[in-house]
Amino acid sequence: MSLLHPRSIADTARTLKLARETLEIEADAVRTLATKLGNDFIAAHKLLFDVAENRGRVVVTGMGKSGHIAGKIASTLASTGTPAFFMHPGEASHGDLGMITKDDVVIAISNSGESDEILKILPQLKRRGTKVIGISGRPDSTLAAASDVHLNAAVEKEACPLNLAPTASTTATLALGDALAVTLLDARGFGEEDFAMHHPGGALGRRLLVHVSEVMVEGERVPKVSVDAMLPAAILEMSRKGLGMTAVVDAHDLLVGVFSDGDLRRTLETHDNIKTTSVAEVMTRTPKTITPDKLAAEAAELIQRHKIGASGLLVIDAKGKLVGALHVLDLMRVGVL
Repeated sequence: MSLLHPRSIADTARTLKLARETLEIEADAVRTLATKLGNDFIAAHKLLFDVAENRGRVVVTGMGKSGHIAGKIASTLASTGTPAFFMHPGEASHGDLGMITKDDVVIAISNSGESDEILKILPQLKRRGTKVIGISGRPDSTLAAASDVHLNAAVEKEACPLNLAPTASTTATLALGDALAVTLLDARGFGEEDFAMHHPGGALGRRLLVHVSEVMVEGERVPKVSVDAMLPAAILEMSRKGLGMTAVVDAHDLLVGVFSDGDLRRTLETHDNIKTTSVAEVMTRTPKTITPDKLAAEAAELIQRHKIGASGLLVIDAKGKLVGALHVLDLMRVGVL
């Protein structure tokens, strides 16, 4: 016979009420946690900072739901510049303790502070001189007493109506881990480019790691004609290189203008004989340009801000010499546009 007594799923008012209460309880737990931060948090922050600066690692461990939170905290620390990994406390007693050295620090998470799997490994950590930061909901627990630094993550009640399932307590612990990660990130001067280095496969990595020089066309592939060229020569160069435009340069390859598909259309509307028209008469004399050391994301922003067409941008060096061309499709290919 089932012990469950299901309610009607049509009771939407009750469902929404319980959902809102859950969010409010968990939000209150995090707000209350913020008021508890003090010297213990500073001590934990300093311990983690010093370990990372001395090439140590942060090992985060926890059992059950605390283990899932520990894994997330380790992942957040690692992605924000603090070397960290998760260690299952059950596996630790069967050899995984060998991954930890005296130069590391362990963050041990247990809401009760009495998890057997955690307590069993504490003596071994102490013997090798590894520092321990304990996070629990009981400052009078065994874990708290054995830790070098203890962070109190106690909550008034769980969001679970039975006050049994870890809900508000796990949310508060996760938020505490985020607070440690963010303060460490700030203290180490971890910036956007550092973040991108840790996330090279993501959109941010593409935006912050790819430079114009890596995606532009260069050499013989760059369309260009002399400022003395006639318009038919410019049109032929545009067609041959397939970028929808051609640079116009002087005898020293200094950029003096650009002639694009748009310029061609306007020229056909106003000139009866393009064969006798020089490119200098109809080119755009102040083209938007970019230098090769700029980020591809900056080129994409320039193209969007000035509503530059599919022809893209010309790339020049510090002296104004033509060195490349950047097509819109190149930016799309690397995922920055």
